[in-house]
This record gives sequence, structure tokens and C-alpha cells, in this order.
Amino acid sequence: MKQIWITKKGGPEVLAVREAPDPRPEPGEITVDVRAAGVNFADVLARMGMYPDAPPFPCVVGYEVAGIVREAGSAVRRFAPGDRVVALTRFGGHATVVSVPESQAFAIPDQASFAEAAALPVQYFTAYLAAHVFGNVQAGERLLVHNAGGGVGIAAIQLARRAGATVFGTASEWKHERLRHLGAHTLIDYRRSDWVAEIQRLAEQGTVHVILDPLGGGNIRRDLRVLAPLGRLVSFGFSEPVHKGRRSIARALTSLLRMPRPHMLRLLNRNWSMAGLNLGHLWSELDRMHPIAEALVAAWRAGEISPVVSAEVPFDEPGEAHLQLQERRNFGKVVLVPVTPRRG
Repeated sequence: MKQIWITKKGGPEVLAVREAPDPRPEPGEITVDVRAAGVNFADVLARMGMYPDAPPFPCVVGYEVAGIVREAGSAVRRFAPGDRVVALTRFGGHATVVSVPESQAFAIPDQASFAEAAALPVQYFTAYLAAHVFGNVQAGERLLVHNAGGGVGIAAIQLARRAGATVFGTASEWKHERLRHLGAHTLIDYRRSDWVAEIQRLAEQGTVHVILDPLGGGNIRRDLRVLAPLGRLVSFGFSEPVHKGRRSIARALTSLLRMPRPHMLRLLNRNWSMAGLNLGHLWSELDRMHPIAEALVAAWRAGEISPVVSAEVPFDEPGEAHLQLQERRNFGKVVLVPVTPRRG
């Protein structure tokens, strides 16, 4: 098999494709021939040395794969060779063959492509937890989604549309038309406009009820300026320090210092709730993820949500996949695929 290694901290040039022996499944595992592997901003941060959960260098990262079961361990009951699955991987997913516990895998619809399936786990699980579990978004409420053109943003828009919420989003202008088609109501180009002023001008009472923020840092302080009473703010990332595709220690420290630390009395007096979400820290809660996976697959089958794939990048060109994310050139999910994809 092939694996994509981060050889050391640095730019995309530190990524290396290396050969390794194919894994075999343990009794409770399945071995999957990977047809698509998702790339997430966490992978970019890991390469930059800004993701503390990543394994030490050199390492193989990657949180999600889709493919066909090659072999099932003796204790596996839900899957058999030939089944089409999508699976969560706690690193090691950027490989052409992986072995994962059965509990981390889910069946995918027959009509779905593997690239679409690989776009589902991290983005849609995160969006579901942020919008429905922490955000509890309701029909008629106003939801603000930052980085609306990214994978989580697109998933959140589709889920909010199902819930009957009014969606505001920040995104580059070239993404606006497609985001409206997906269900966003009002889009703001954060590069050209003061999004706080625009929300205050365009939203009823100048506020929103739920905010989903992957940027962190000083952006959260600005979020609080437009958060309505009974509002819920969900922070699920820290991408603000990455500027124009480059890592900056000074920018990271500045961003941390600008991040608000609201006193509990302030939350009490404003009737606000604030939540932090890190999907990578929920491995002990996989049993609670299964109902979410079932709900998402059912919505997918019904055509209520549809994973959006921005690009299918050949496995031998991982640097291009990273650049698309860190330069924010993607609309939706970036996935890695074998150079010559096989049909299943």
C-alpha cells in the first residue's frame, strides 16, 4: 500500500508518499481498500506543527476513508468482503489500505460515489453536533455560519435548511451563488465587508440565534457582538492564525490573546451559552455517534443532504490537496483518490 507521510514540520513539500506492507485486520476490525480519503484543515495544521493532537513527526494523518471491505476479522458481524463502507480513522487514513475497528465503519448507499462518502464523516458529524446538539437550531431561528463554503459550512447549511432556519454565511464572493443554491439566505464577503456591521444591518434586530465558528481567536469576540439573547455560540476550530496559507507563531499568539474568556456572570446576564467541539476527542463516545450516522445516511438517501466534493486529487499529489485547503480555494470537500481509481 501507499501512505502519505508528514516527514517534518513545514510546507506541502514535507509530504512524502511511501510504500508500506498492507495491514491485516484484528478480530474486531475490517481491512478496507481505500477509494477516497478525506483531507481536513486539521491535517494541514498537523503538517504546520499547529495541531497538538497529531502524532509526533514523522507521521501519517487522515481521519476518514471510503472504500470496499477487503477482509473482515473473525469477530466482525456487520460487514463482509465486498461491502461499501465509510470509516473514521484516528490518524493513518491517508493510505490506500487501512484497518479500522468495525465500530468506526458505516455502510454507504449504493448510488453514492466513494468521494461523496469520504466527504461525510468529519464534516457532517461536526456540523450535526454543532448545529443540532450544541446549537439546537430551530425553525425560524437565524444561524450564522463562518467559512460557509468549506465542508462543515456546506453541511451546516444543508442541515439548517432541513430544520427551517434562516442561514447567514461568511464566504468569498465567488462561492455565494452556489451557497444560495444549497440553502443559504444571506451571504457576506468577509474579505470586502465588515461582517459584523452587515449582520447588524441585515438581520432582524441585528442579531443571530446560533453561530458556528471554525476560526477562533479574535473572531469569537466579534461573534458576541451579534449574538441574540438565548443565543448559542459553537467554536469548533482555530484556523484564524493561518494567513494566506502560511503559519505564523506571532499571529497564533495574538489570536490566542484576542480570544474572549467570558465570565460565567456575563453568560448568565446575557442568557448566552458557549460550547467547544472537537470531533477528534470523541473516540470514547462512538456508540453515541451511531444514531447520528444513521440519521445522516437516511437524510442522504432521501436527498435532504448531499456531500459536495470540491476536488478529487491524485494520491501522489498530496501537496495540492493541502494547498487547496490552506489557501481556501475549495468549495466543499477535498479528497485524495488512487491515481487510477477502481470501480466498486
